[in-house]
Amino acid sequence: MTKRKNKTYTTEFKQEAVALVTEQGYSVSEAAASLGITTKLIYNWKAKFEEQQAGSLLNEDERAELKRLRKENKDLKMEKEILKKASAFFAREMK
Repeated sequence: MTKRKNKTYTTEFKQEAVALVTEQGYSVSEAAASLGITTKLIYNWKAKFEEQQAGSLLNEDERAELKRLRKENKDLKMEKEILKKASAFFAREMK
């Protein structure tokens, strides 16, 4: 049994596909047929670009920074817990 590989498209391709519908007056089915993709892809890309225009989605840089900050936050919480345990240990030893 072979595993199906999803095809990836560049951001420029997605923007141009959406532009066919929004700016050039093509129907979604006409644009999809001419590009050799499904109508669902164009609807998804169109919705995503509209959300980005509204400012409700993160761009790639913001997403990478958020991922980095979440990892840093997790590491700092872990270090804090270790220090709390170590200080409690040494406080008992001092008595």
